[in-house]
Amino acid sequence: MMALFITIALLSIPLVAAALLLLRASLRRRLLPLPPGTLGLPLVGETLQLISAYKTENPEPFIDERVGRFGTLFTTHVFGEPTVFSADPETNRFILQNEGRLFECSYPGSIANLLGKHSLLLMTGGLHKRMHSLTMSFANSSIIRDHLLVDIDRLVRLNLRSWSDRILLMEEAKKITFELMVKQLMSYDPGDWTESLRKEYVLVIEGFFTLPFPLFSTTYRRAIQEEHEKIRANKNRSEGLEWNDYKSMPFTQCVINETLRVANIISGVFRRTMADVQIKGYTIPKGWKVFASFRAVHLDQEYFKEARTFNPWRWQSNGPSSNAVNVYTPFGGGPRLCPGYELARVEIAVFLHHLVTSFSWAPAEEDKLVFFPTTRMQKRYPINLQRRNMSL
Repeated sequence: MMALFITIALLSIPLVAAALLLLRASLRRRLLPLPPGTLGLPLVGETLQLISAYKTENPEPFIDERVGRFGTLFTTHVFGEPTVFSADPETNRFILQNEGRLFECSYPGSIANLLGKHSLLLMTGGLHKRMHSLTMSFANSSIIRDHLLVDIDRLVRLNLRSWSDRILLMEEAKKITFELMVKQLMSYDPGDWTESLRKEYVLVIEGFFTLPFPLFSTTYRRAIQEEHEKIRANKNRSEGLEWNDYKSMPFTQCVINETLRVANIISGVFRRTMADVQIKGYTIPKGWKVFASFRAVHLDQEYFKEARTFNPWRWQSNGPSSNAVNVYTPFGGGPRLCPGYELARVEIAVFLHHLVTSFSWAPAEEDKLVFFPTTRMQKRYPINLQRRNMSL
């Protein structure tokens, strides 16, 4: 009997210790000046609200509602952990610039498992610095100009030749992007096996992001066409784009900027605090997650006039809010600035050039188009194409 009692007591020690640690952490949190907010339901927190919000046509309903209630820095509980969300550009800049000192990269387990432990996005410390530097050297301007642009132009033309008169633009754009990536990383042209690999890849990234193409307005179409027709007029139809052509697309760059502002590839980044962090009069406890929301800043009326209106002309001259610091961060910043930012812009520009000079197009159901399409909408509403020339 005594032996059983001792066994039960020994087994209970870890449970009691864990409970005491949780109680201590809870009491400590109550004493700290945390950002306002709510942790939601036990265990699940507000995860279900976050997931359901991203299935709506409004790109940021979860953050919008809480910013309205608590301000641009608020506390919540998602993906199993207490998390501080930031919709404040100064706080986002602070988070990005203090990578490796006060914050470290830390994504929810569901995302980390999909990316894999060797993903550059998840690497930390010296390994990340070396791999990031290597990737940056692979995709710098001179490499793109001297080596990659030719393949980008060729593969975009190859894909556009296969288009019918009715396509799902989002799906075709994803296909082109994937084939360009395979060519640049593995030196393989598209084929049967790359298409099979692409389908597997799409399953992984399906919920990560969507990139709209809000170019169906006649006004935008004419403005961007003011520019690409001029480039095409000075070249033979068989000639590909050159670096000087890319550099002579000022309005296209405005369109790219505005597309990335309205719906950039990632809405923000997750980090974990490495120590108690004091910011904006609050304390974020050590070990907590933070989420720096880029898109919430991009859609803030304080920094962009009529922020939820697609308006590429806002980027002409000095651009919007030129005195604000880091309000436009579609590729992140700090030591983890996306190494492929210039390559991505080149690929979009080349795609748009061949699209507007080779096709006339219109949405199949014009009143149904939205700038933030869900997967269901992408598959339901194709666009109709009319080929302008046959010499892609």
